[in-house]
Amino acid sequence: MQIIPSSVERLITELGRLPGVGPRTAERLAFFMLKNDPTRASALGAAVDGLHAGVRNCRVCFNFAEADECEVCRSPSRLHNLIAVVEEPFDVVAVEKTGQYQGLYHVLGGVISPIDGMGPDRLEIASLITRVRSGGVDEVILATNPSLEGESTAMYIRAQLEPTGVKLTRLARGLPVGGDLEYADQITLGRALQGRQAF
Repeated sequence: MQIIPSSVERLITELGRLPGVGPRTAERLAFFMLKNDPTRASALGAAVDGLHAGVRNCRVCFNFAEADECEVCRSPSRLHNLIAVVEEPFDVVAVEKTGQYQGLYHVLGGVISPIDGMGPDRLEIASLITRVRSGGVDEVILATNPSLEGESTAMYIRAQLEPTGVKLTRLARGLPVGGDLEYADQITLGRALQGRQAF
């Protein structure tokens, strides 16, 4: 005996495939949409349908864009001599939310991970090297995650870009604001000590 209609089950299944959405949350979302005004569900469906048609990769930095170039690359107020290299487009969003960065970006589309079959040739590393070699770039910030794969990717990029003479920097590592020393792992605490600053 099927308690939930098959159309609702399909929606629950699809919602449950989203990252961070478990079975219970998928059910709640599906029933929320079912109970509310059908125009809200239609608007959501239209937004999802138009997602791939309206979004592409920026031809310069490979971030998501609605035109050939993203808003950041087109902006004359950004520092065009500074590039932050990030793994994914949502890393751009995270950096932008700080309000502290005014340069451009380069989105790799992942990290080097032999286990996952991701080599340097599957990432946007060659395009980064071409971008730097074309001139006008003074500094490249390697803003990959502090994971093993992120560190390996940053080291590979460093080896490729060192001959260009461009200044290479890495995001600082250390303790989060509001964190307690007793709860910090040894690597984080060690990096915080090594990266200490004048006070």
